Amino acid sequence: MEIVPDFSLKKHNTFGIEAQAKQFVAVHSVQELKTILQENKTQQKFILGGGSNMLLTKDIDALVIHIDLKGKKILEENENFVWVESQAGESWHEFVLWTINQNFGGLENMSLIPGNVGTTPVQNIGAYGTEIKDTFVSCEAMTIESQEMKTFTKEECHFGYRESIFKNEAKNQYIITSVVFKLTKTNHKINTSYGDISSELAKNNITNPTLKDVSNAVIAIRQSKLPDPKELGNSGSFFKNPILLKSDFEKIHQQFPEMKYFDISETEVKVPAGWLIEQAGFKGKRFGNAGIHKNQALVLVNYGNATGQEILNVSKDIQETIFNMFGINIEAEVNVI
Repeated sequence: MEIVPDFSLKKHNTFGIEAQAKQFVAVHSVQELKTILQENKTQQKFILGGGSNMLLTKDIDALVIHIDLKGKKILEENENFVWVESQAGESWHEFVLWTINQNFGGLENMSLIPGNVGTTPVQNIGAYGTEIKDTFVSCEAMTIESQEMKTFTKEECHFGYRESIFKNEAKNQYIITSVVFKLTKTNHKINTSYGDISSELAKNNITNPTLKDVSNAVIAIRQSKLPDPKELGNSGSFFKNPILLKSDFEKIHQQFPEMKYFDISETEVKVPAGWLIEQAGFKGKRFGNAGIHKNQALVLVNYGNATGQEILNVSKDIQETIFNMFGINIEAEVNVI
């Protein structure tokens, strides 16, 4: 376990932004994490997972602690369900594929989401009609201040749309070290109703899809719409889909009857941010080294050596234009640092 000074974070963020860490250390066990926190109590600390949900706009004047805890195992199982635990540093997509290969159901719709397992509860990540909270049981987390371990149940995580306790009242207080999921072994709830999954399956003449079929369909859709961060720097969806009160939405919808939306409760609707951005003419546009992907308006990309500030400026231009056109605020899903 070596603390490295003046460390480049370019390979540790999926946007591929060049930024320096004042100091950098990778930890591979809970004990190593505890030791680093104890020995650097007075120092500013920055916790780094897979680097997939952040935009670096400056150097990090702190000790960057990269959570690289590996391992996954079955904790318990019965005839119908299995409880599996993954360490925080496992690749999310690799973990999803591992569950599918064991015929454990529940995560297949979230295939190919970038990042590591430990950061998934922070955002309550989701895709194609499923979210982490649907299968989440608990997570273990270390208190940064005292190095004590705490278990958070699903209820204690206060999950919302791309929200959790870790983004709000417990922000910067804990480091998630492992996560437990409850998955199905039989009677899998195959969910193909959202997005293009059913048409992708139909294209391949699949009428009775398996978990693997759904996962393959999701991977194919994501690959057709989303750039690979290894080839074109990005952080997946940059913006959240705005949620509006129906009373407010109805007024906007009268002015823009073609606007797409989804009912999410008796009083609220969700509007696709990608549709708004596309209508505003941003899809595929380029501003120097930063831009908006040609196949998916929700994805901002680094075409070369864009700075984080350049990408941030593009995002602000989009937000301002959307508000001026539609009177709708769209929020960044990505953490801007």
